[in-house]
Amino acid sequence: MEAPVIEFHLNSRSGLSPYQQLVQQVRHALRLGLLREGDRLPTVKDVARQMAINPNTVLKAYRELEHDGLVAPRPGVGTFVTRTLADASLAAHGPLQKDLQRWLTKARLAGLDDESIEALFVSTSRNAAGEDVA
Repeated sequence: MEAPVIEFHLNSRSGLSPYQQLVQQVRHALRLGLLREGDRLPTVKDVARQMAINPNTVLKAYRELEHDGLVAPRPGVGTFVTRTLADASLAAHGPLQKDLQRWLTKARLAGLDDESIEALFVSTSRNAAGEDVA
């Protein structure tokens, strides 16, 4: 059996419901080029078992992704990616990811925990979005 293309994880402190977290993780994977057209998502049953959540939660996430035109179910076969969210900026991801990894190392060495790092990132991102940053 082939390894799943995406492995879901849930964060109880995220403020998002489990189904929203699944949707967000698929959307991020599509944006980052980790999921491509034709890739099969893990089955509802497998995700529910792995995450210890209700299958209806997974089904709700998959239905939202289907409604957004990102995936399509094939009865008896699975749910498949029908559209990607990656764009021309994907080529810039590698160098930016290396810069971000260096920054994360500095932040951890400065004593910031994951929650503090996330708060700093979100705050800085919102501030930058409010300015005309080129």
